[in-house]
Amino acid sequence: MSTGSHAGRPKSWVAVSIIFVGFVVGGVGLVMGPDWIVFGAGAALTVLGGIVALAVDIMTDVVADEPRH
Repeated sequence: MSTGSHAGRPKSWVAVSIIFVGFVVGGVGLVMGPDWIVFGAGAALTVLGGIVALAVDIMTDVVADEPRH
């Protein structure tokens, strides 16, 4: 359940951090030649982060305003 903050829950930040690290690893893999094994590891980390994000229900962190009439 959202606490009304735009900061998000710590579990959600862990998921975002995993996705970010996967993106960086994949980018480094492309710059290094490209090194497809490193790129694949980054892509796998990104997918893992997405699965973690779904598992912790990251979308409930969204704070929606009250309806305006």
